[in-house]
Amino acid sequence: MSSENEKSDEPEQLALIRETVRKAKVPRAKPRTWRGAALAKELPVARVVVNKGALHLDQFFDYAVPEELDEAARPGVRVRVRFGAGAHQVKNGRREGGRLIDGFLVERRAASDYSGPLAALADVVSPEPVLGPELLGLARAVADRYAGSLADVLQLAVPPRSAKAEDRPSPAPLPPPRPPEPGSWTRYERGPAFLDSLARGGAPRAVWNALPGPYWAQEIARAVAATLASGRGALVVVPDGRAAGRVDAALTEVLGEGRHALLTAEAGPEKRYEQWLAVRRGAVRAVVGTRAAMFAPVRDLGLAVIWDDGDGSHSEPHAPQPHAREVLLLRAAHDRCAFLLGSTSCTVEAAQLVESGWAQPLVAGRDQVRIAAPLVRTVGDTDLARDEAARAARLPTLAWQVVREGLRTGPVLVQVPRRGYVPRLACERCRTPARCRHCAGPLEAPEQQELRCGWCGRGAPDWHCAECGSTRLRAQVVGARRTAEELGRAFPAVPVRTSGRDHVLDSVPGRPALVVSTPGAEPVAEGGYAAALLLDGWAMLGRPDLRAGEDALRRWIDAAALVRGQAEGGTVVVVAEPTLRPVQALVRWDPAGHARRELAERAELGFPPVSRMAAVTGPPEAVEGFLAAAGLPADAEVLGPVPLPVVRPGGPRRPGDPPPGEQWDRALVRVPPGSGAALATSLKQARAGRLARGGGDPVRIRVDPPDIG
Repeated sequence: MSSENEKSDEPEQLALIRETVRKAKVPRAKPRTWRGAALAKELPVARVVVNKGALHLDQFFDYAVPEELDEAARPGVRVRVRFGAGAHQVKNGRREGGRLIDGFLVERRAASDYSGPLAALADVVSPEPVLGPELLGLARAVADRYAGSLADVLQLAVPPRSAKAEDRPSPAPLPPPRPPEPGSWTRYERGPAFLDSLARGGAPRAVWNALPGPYWAQEIARAVAATLASGRGALVVVPDGRAAGRVDAALTEVLGEGRHALLTAEAGPEKRYEQWLAVRRGAVRAVVGTRAAMFAPVRDLGLAVIWDDGDGSHSEPHAPQPHAREVLLLRAAHDRCAFLLGSTSCTVEAAQLVESGWAQPLVAGRDQVRIAAPLVRTVGDTDLARDEAARAARLPTLAWQVVREGLRTGPVLVQVPRRGYVPRLACERCRTPARCRHCAGPLEAPEQQELRCGWCGRGAPDWHCAECGSTRLRAQVVGARRTAEELGRAFPAVPVRTSGRDHVLDSVPGRPALVVSTPGAEPVAEGGYAAALLLDGWAMLGRPDLRAGEDALRRWIDAAALVRGQAEGGTVVVVAEPTLRPVQALVRWDPAGHARRELAERAELGFPPVSRMAAVTGPPEAVEGFLAAAGLPADAEVLGPVPLPVVRPGGPRRPGDPPPGEQWDRALVRVPPGSGAALATSLKQARAGRLARGGGDPVRIRVDPPDIG
């Protein structure tokens, strides 16, 4: 056939195709609105939660189910819907228009509560059910507790889809393992009984003050193994990938391969989703992971574990900003499962769980503590004033001696509360902080360069003290790199390694070396450190925050727990005032006692966790108007508002900070125990009402703020 004949036949063929499609009873292609398509004969209404985090849209929306999607549109699957169509956009009894948006199908119904016309489901993204009723109920409870929306919680709970991961089948589940031996749990007074209760299907709840040393990961693995032996599942949430790797290795050693899943961001989206699907499908019954794993859909959950709940990494920065500890407490209460909160330190929230009787203490006797803990020695301001070496350099004589003795048998850890070279400077004569003449910002000497302002960046070559006229400066807080240089000059034959935010070491060999680290980045040493120096303790204790003492003690104990026990010669020197309560708790190795005393003081003052609190931040007029319109509970008390520090343009920002250059206020709303749910509901309704009326002011709400000030 010639090309001319082909061209002449095209209009006739196209007309024939169009006429066939028009006469078809069921559309052969999926039109934008499924116009003319028949609906499912049974349960033709789908209830959907759409991925819109706005509070005034925190509800389910009903959609019609086309017949072609009837089989795939099961509860729990991901769907696509058209959202935002107006009531005037109705054709053939079906609402049309709007833009495509993702969502989850939560229920199929015979009829809708909405009397008007419904839009049709646009598509079923995947037939894989990823949102079960247990996870949906948990997400709803978390959203209500934190005055947030269900859609925002589901964004945190369900990982992004990977088609390749869904296509791969999960392995067959393995039979329950045998109950483990107690192992190092015998060091704790109720340790073997705790494992035995888990293995018999019990639900014990405990706050575990772990002994220092490397055995905590193995002890968590044995608790998980005991739970699996009873035919139930277990979930472990740790603060970072390094801790997750240690528990992962311990679980592999105790359980073998194929019995647990590792959920961390380091695995990558596809691998992580594949592991999550294995948990959702019931192929594995144990999970260890970082913050996002708190929502892992473990089948028949029998044990929820959180390690080091005081670490800031457990607090989710995205809305509604839940804390992993509180989410696991909700799961333990809802599923009636066992709960284990473990740490070498002890938070005030953990002490409250024991004080209320909700959990039992799981501690070791003082004889075991003396064996496992290192010797702690202190150097205070009086000692520094009499110490010639401390005035000439940064380290007192006692610290030099401990370093020298420790390097004979192994590595020595040096904890510095700041990274960099010389983050803060002060007058050498009168100790007045060095400030910029233009903006009053702090002067710095980064990388041993000339003085410049840390806020505006201007140089200060002719600086002199405004109080005494001196032109000489001293390091007020010296960074990790400067400390490494000083120690390298003092011990030239010893290698010096640093670990901080830019480069975190996971472990170091057991050979003599100096390891300079910022808090939280301390690597594990093979065989433990021979000694440790905890420098500039006042820098952590002097923070204007309610948790300053608790956080300082936790960071000190976390570092000291990496040092060998006193019987092996392990020594820790802390440079801080010896009479302060956190320093005394470190010397006695009594974090639980410190937490109990903090709890008693907060009870007298009415501060969390004895009370519930929420922070309302925003421009001054917006905060004032919001609080005036919000129907707060009758027993609510408003503290403030007070102005927040202005963030300079181009400077570092933390989650929740106001926009650079803007003046924002913060008000704290406090309620007594029992009124927390009412407070969250009132704040959520007030903000939802303002959004529905078009009041798009930037008021932010955070329930249970970690930093109170």
